[in-house]
This record gives sequence, structure tokens and C-alpha cells, in this order.
Amino acid sequence: MSNPIFVAIDTPDLGRAIALAERVRHHVGGLKLGLEFFSAHGHQGVREIANLGLPIFLDLKLHDIPNTVASAIQALHNLAPSILTIHAAGGRAMLEDAKAAAPPTCRVVAVTVLTSLDAGDLETIGVSGGEHAQVERLTGLAHEAGLDGVVCSGFEVAAAKKIWRDGFFVVPGVRPAGGAVGDQKRVMTPRQALDNGASILVIGRPITKAEDPDAAARAIGATL
Repeated sequence: MSNPIFVAIDTPDLGRAIALAERVRHHVGGLKLGLEFFSAHGHQGVREIANLGLPIFLDLKLHDIPNTVASAIQALHNLAPSILTIHAAGGRAMLEDAKAAAPPTCRVVAVTVLTSLDAGDLETIGVSGGEHAQVERLTGLAHEAGLDGVVCSGFEVAAAKKIWRDGFFVVPGVRPAGGAVGDQKRVMTPRQALDNGASILVIGRPITKAEDPDAAARAIGATL
């Protein structure tokens, strides 16, 4: 993708979502719509954002039994998302069924470890070895299952790329130098993430909360 920046439009306010998307559309590569937006506006909301003509990254992080996930993905076909997320922790059968159910033009990527989690958080849910080892394990699983790529932080993307040289790597938790971290625990600059192997960057609040979102998107793009 020529412009690796996907803006996270995570708001239940459809008017605000459309206004934000319209303001940044000429300086980003796509728009990410998450669970908050989808819960509020469903298919119709996605269609309205898609009408702006940018690729849509539908970030629903599906995680259920294989048949349920496959059926859910089939129900999304008419939205024609460019990228769709599922959770790698759902297991190989779920990953395989998800990819088989997706349209051929849709990249299905597996979420490895959320950027809001660190090693201590993983320990509390029974995952030992830290986030780096878990990302490596789940990247290998996603690769074997035939997916298109994974979602991981910029700190693990280089290791993931060694495992999966031609994979598609989505990196969230990206902040400009000196930017507020918010609720993320593992963040880095856009340039660092790309240098480490990111295919696309998911950037939300540094753009959407800026006084001038378009100027913020252009400023970040100028650092890439």
C-alpha cells in the first residue's frame, strides 16, 4: 500500500466519524473501523464510510468457535472489507475456517497480543514467557493456518517478520515522538515501526483528537 497510515475511526458518533474521514482522506491510506463503531452503526455505518472511497479495515477481532466465526465473516461479505481481524488465540481450526470464509480480496489478519497488555497481564491469564514469545508462537500458527498476516506491536514485528518473511504486518500502538501514550503499554514512533517491518500503521488519537486532523495526518506522513 502506497500510504501505510490507517486512521482508527473509533467513535459511536456517525456524523463525527464521517467528518473525520472526510478531513483526512487525502493524506491516509485507509480507515479502520472498530468494535465501538460497528456496535453503534453496523453494516449501514460501514457502507457510509466506505462511500468515501478509501480501503476499509474492519477491526472486529472475532474470536469464537470455528463455525460461528466463519458464519460471521460470510455475513460481512457485502461490505467488502480490505482487512479483517480475528484473534489468533482462537486456534488453528478457527483461523483456517475464517480465511476460507473471507472474500479473496480481503486480508485476514490475526491479533497476537494486544498493545494494552504486557508480560504481567499475560501471566494473569496463564500465558508464560512474555509478550515477545507469545507473538512468535501465534505468528507461526497464523502462518501455518494460511492467513495473510498478524497484528502485533512495533516491538515484536521484526521477530514476526523473521518467522513470516512475506507476511502482512499490522502495527497499532503507534505514536509520534513525544505523543501521549494513553492506555497503550507498548508504543513506538511510526518511522520506527516501519523500519522494524510494519506493513501498515494504525493511528487513532494522535490524528482524530488533534485540533486539525488533516494537518496531523500530513505531519505524521512527512516522517515516514
